[in-house]
Amino acid sequence: MTLANAHIGETVRLVAIEGGTHIRRRLADMGLSTGMEVKVITGIEHGPIILSVKDSRLAIGRGMAEKIIVEKV
Repeated sequence: MTLANAHIGETVRLVAIEGGTHIRRRLADMGLSTGMEVKVITGIEHGPIILSVKDSRLAIGRGMAEKIIVEKV
């Protein structure tokens, strides 16, 4: 499933990123890489998805979240 489909409060592991160099570099700059576990804090139908990553929070746009493949932990 994609990160955009994950439910609020769910912890997921990043499995793959379906995108080119730009999106991979952007996510790496944010500190995200495959194999990481993140918790979905908010993720309503519209707007960004807020993630808890280690001791910080990140906002991911819905379009970018559609390209991130995750699995439930």
